[in-house]
Amino acid sequence: MKRAVSISIGSSTRDKVVEIELLGEQVRIERIGTDGSMEKAAQLYGELDGKVDAFGVGGTDLGLTVGDRFYPLYSVQPMIRLARQTPIVDGAGLRSTIERRMAQFIETQLDGYIEEKRVLVTAGVDRWDMAMSFVMAGYDCVFGDLMFALGIPIAIRKVGAVKAVAAVMLPFVGRLPFQWIYPTGKKQEQRSPKFEKYYRWATILAGDCHYIRSHIPDHMEGKIVATNTTTEEDVELFKQVGIKYLVTSTPVLEGRSFGTNMMEAALIAASGKGRKLTGEELSVMLDQLEMGPQLRELN
Repeated sequence: MKRAVSISIGSSTRDKVVEIELLGEQVRIERIGTDGSMEKAAQLYGELDGKVDAFGVGGTDLGLTVGDRFYPLYSVQPMIRLARQTPIVDGAGLRSTIERRMAQFIETQLDGYIEEKRVLVTAGVDRWDMAMSFVMAGYDCVFGDLMFALGIPIAIRKVGAVKAVAAVMLPFVGRLPFQWIYPTGKKQEQRSPKFEKYYRWATILAGDCHYIRSHIPDHMEGKIVATNTTTEEDVELFKQVGIKYLVTSTPVLEGRSFGTNMMEAALIAASGKGRKLTGEELSVMLDQLEMGPQLRELN
């Protein structure tokens, strides 16, 4: 059996193991959280290196691609220093393939439901392809990069402004301790409603699930969440606040959707190639598996 492991600096309460069949191969996919400890994650990468078929980097990215520019997250790089044999991915390849279809998928599935095309993207630099899918579909967008990552209550409304902020700030922000800009460990379980004006303005709340849930207000009746990794607890929270539809970019397996890093690692394991897959290879595999975003009605 093939084995793909996502080692995440997120909370260990989100851990899960599932065995699935991908293109005729049995693949064990496993998520291991380290509760915010990058050093523990580094040691796990070292212990499992060469013993599993593919690694996913969970709870963070190795860098961010905005337009045609890549910005490394320097504080994260040492975490993977001991992984020398097993291919390792943070899900960027799969995101660029699958999340660019998000807006089209939602409009096809919910034809006639969306009357006002307004979306709050929690961080455009973090989910560039998802954000661009809404831009290309003609949505009025608010990008919450300054709000959600830095706590600065300023909404960005233009793609050019997101690129400008990225060019100015990411070379600096990429050197900050990662936990300063993104919830890790137990912080992922905390919720403090904030930026309510923009949550209520939007028809669709899109982006990273931790960002969405961290500040989501009560009484979000009728709204749509478009995101990535969800647990049963996330789904229950979205139900409680009234979310009507939940769209995840990856499949729901045994009650939860895994991150793109986990699913990309699983595809590498199933391929047997022992290396990262190209965008074309990922696209072909996704089409063969008919794998894409999934829609769930919650209320």
